Amino acid sequence: MGSLVHVKEAVIVTPAESTPTGVLPLSPLDSQLFLRFTIEYLLVYKPHLPSAALSPRATVTRLKSALAKALVPYYPFAGRVRAKPDGDGGLEVVCRGQGVLFIEAVSGYEVNEFERAPRFVTQWRNFLSVHVADVLKGAPPLVVQLTWLKDGNAVVGVGINHCLCDGIGSAEFLNSFAELASMSQTKFSEFKFKPKPVWDRHLLNPPPPFRPSRNNNNSPSHPEFDRVPDISGFMARFSNEKLVPTSFIFNKTNLDELKKVALSTSKLTESNYTSFEVLSAHIWRSWARALNLPSNQTLKLLFSINVRERVKPSLPSGFYGNAFVLGCAHTTVKDLTGKGLGHAAMLVKRAKERVDNEFVKSVVESVSRSRASPDSVGVLILSQWSRLGLEKINFGMGKPVHVGPVCCDRYCLLLPVFNRTDAVKAMVAVPSTAAARYEHLVRSFCS
Repeated sequence: MGSLVHVKEAVIVTPAESTPTGVLPLSPLDSQLFLRFTIEYLLVYKPHLPSAALSPRATVTRLKSALAKALVPYYPFAGRVRAKPDGDGGLEVVCRGQGVLFIEAVSGYEVNEFERAPRFVTQWRNFLSVHVADVLKGAPPLVVQLTWLKDGNAVVGVGINHCLCDGIGSAEFLNSFAELASMSQTKFSEFKFKPKPVWDRHLLNPPPPFRPSRNNNNSPSHPEFDRVPDISGFMARFSNEKLVPTSFIFNKTNLDELKKVALSTSKLTESNYTSFEVLSAHIWRSWARALNLPSNQTLKLLFSINVRERVKPSLPSGFYGNAFVLGCAHTTVKDLTGKGLGHAAMLVKRAKERVDNEFVKSVVESVSRSRASPDSVGVLILSQWSRLGLEKINFGMGKPVHVGPVCCDRYCLLLPVFNRTDAVKAMVAVPSTAAARYEHLVRSFCS
């Protein structure tokens, strides 16, 4: 088949200079069970450069050199993540400059094939040929793959161990790496990382000893960690049924219309909603209605909330560890589908407002003490990649014309849209029996 991906070279890239050796402990937030996977980005480029300027050999050389230089301040990415020997459930990074994996490949795909959702969940899997199933088994925490397309364009696939960084941290690293790859040799040697990478994982450790929060009535509740009964065969459906990738772009007009609908179906106390609140509520309701679940099934919308400025004191600029907690909007199918968009947007808004310094401390203690972790029953996970800066990553080939996941799966991603700062693309895979109805509902803005 012309669309296959063929690996030409796979090499280990080590830091360009000597880096500190030793063992770095990860924070309780880094060590959470549900983060033990690889963040996988797919960046598609359509360079407007003469062919000589985009010589494959020269481009590969530039990327390898830039990667090696970026690994000097980001040296934990060149280490290996493992469980702490003391068995307390925490993780650590063994730093000996072991290196990361760089792959060059060629493919029969063309750039316009990325303008729509993939036909199936794993269609683009081989644009990151090495899939790390267990991030604690000694694999490199970072994999970069440059794939040349049939039409001369390019795809960069990136896999980063989520235990080492969150979306914001990974995007800061990738932007620095890309900037290095796109600059002249003179500027390359003088490059200053902005922001300067900061490790400091101890800033998110619980205070010793643990506060007795489980007996404190004033301690925040954590519905994101609560288990709910699966009365609808929810898990079996998502496991057994084929998932169909979907993609829809919401422009400013669409988002303004959703805000109007939300306000018209809200209590009088609500004066405004953000684009995120109305869009996530609309997607959640469309998803729930399309699945046609029993009215008393409890549903949750989980989404990440950056806590860098919510904790006291705030985290330093350049902190690239996991600095987010899960916001959780939850209700029954009956209320979510029957009470209108304003009700769902209000649930999202309230979930965001709950997250303050005390809430973050409580999460840190919960995951440290009892390894609290979210369940999957009735859950839609939504992640806002559109606000990370991924659309700016320029390896000397221009800005990416498509930013998305390597595999479109059951979690929903809000993605940036090329050259449209006021638009957002929502991509999610839904069970095949619900796909057509979901696509119809998500395009409707009247309920």
